[in-house]
Amino acid sequence: MTATCLDRPNPEVLRKEAEAFLTKFPRIEHLDALFLDINGILRGKRYPRTEIPHLFEKGMLMPYSAMIVDVTGNTSDAGGVGFSDGDPDGVMYAVPGTLVPVPWAHEPTAQCIVSFDGTNGGKEFLEARNILRRVEARLNADGLYTVCAMELEFYLIDPQRTPDGRPQAPISPATGEREISTQVYGMEELEDYSAVLSDIEKTCHAQGIPAYTASAEYAAGQFEVNLKHSSPAVSAADHAALLCRVVRNVALEHGFRATFMAKPFLDQAGNGLHMHVSVCDKDGINLFANGDDPHANMILRHAIGGMQAGLFESMAVFAPCINAYRRYQSNIYVPMGKTWGVNNRSLAFRIPLSEGSARRIEHRVAGADANPYLALAAVLASLHYGIVHEIDPGEATSGNGGVEPDVDFPRTIEDSLTAFSEGAILRDYFGEWYCDIYQLTKIAEVTSFRDYISKREYDWYL
Repeated sequence: MTATCLDRPNPEVLRKEAEAFLTKFPRIEHLDALFLDINGILRGKRYPRTEIPHLFEKGMLMPYSAMIVDVTGNTSDAGGVGFSDGDPDGVMYAVPGTLVPVPWAHEPTAQCIVSFDGTNGGKEFLEARNILRRVEARLNADGLYTVCAMELEFYLIDPQRTPDGRPQAPISPATGEREISTQVYGMEELEDYSAVLSDIEKTCHAQGIPAYTASAEYAAGQFEVNLKHSSPAVSAADHAALLCRVVRNVALEHGFRATFMAKPFLDQAGNGLHMHVSVCDKDGINLFANGDDPHANMILRHAIGGMQAGLFESMAVFAPCINAYRRYQSNIYVPMGKTWGVNNRSLAFRIPLSEGSARRIEHRVAGADANPYLALAAVLASLHYGIVHEIDPGEATSGNGGVEPDVDFPRTIEDSLTAFSEGAILRDYFGEWYCDIYQLTKIAEVTSFRDYISKREYDWYL
């Protein structure tokens, strides 16, 4: 795959966008230029107002190594990117249409997404956002166009941890008491936290993030926000990345912290990232909607077959850290196998009830701590692989598909990285170089994490 799918934005278009924005918002003092690293962490630079036109015309210098730092922000020199190559800069440009105000900022501030373009000699594919664009370009080349949406679960927690460093459930704004339980889809829970949830909704609206419903989930302080479907797929991932920023910052304004950690509480539900995908032709016709019976739609079946084929090697992306694997347990609607079917939340690949024109696949495996660009790229790569190779998914699963894990389902990050390195689908779609660097970065992270003696280790073995 060449870099032709990553054309440089038109400088004149960017200049006019910046000028129009600054005219509309004359009090803006700063702009945050944002990108997502390999771990799904937002990074970037802050510019004063006077430098905003220069950013939009000339771009922003950023070392390529910033794309692949570990979760603590350290460069592991994975694949020789960092120390070994002299840590060179590339140029990131503003993504048209992403310049918006930041409502929670204490002084008038704006933000935009920045991204490497195709003039960076191939190193633009160190950026997760461009991996998704590369995958999406392969689908488009075959006349396939995706419509995608994401649902993200998160916890609101007390800013103060316990004396031993553990998170605590929040104190209810309504009762002044610490939460100990919740009612899934409970309206009382939504009412108790209506101020923070309302501000999340208003902020999303101000920033053009298509959030449209919120619901209380299965644990104290746990909520889910749904995003409307978007096309192209990279827009859906942009929305998910920016939603996380909104939730975290609005929560702080209300005296909470928000976490998308996959399993912050051992005895409570984990946080998931559910991805909804449909495939259209060049005229916008949903190819999954052909016929009344979804079981008989061959393109849909082949797409699911591809998702099955790519599932285990994609787990290193869907569950990218040690904690993420604590989420995979029986009978809590977290799939641990290649199951599929209609209107069944216990399955990995669910076809929700909907009108035919809105028929889609809901991919329910990933945790909320996954990088949304890479997670969606893995889903679309597998989907495309299944359609191209006409992979049949076998019989649909009925009843509870979440009792026992598939015997080959990776249960640790180490097992997932092995499956990732041995897989062929993501290495083809993401590129060998990126996959090697992803694996090396994660291995370095796990090695560093284990270079520590915990209190339990002393309690048990001293």
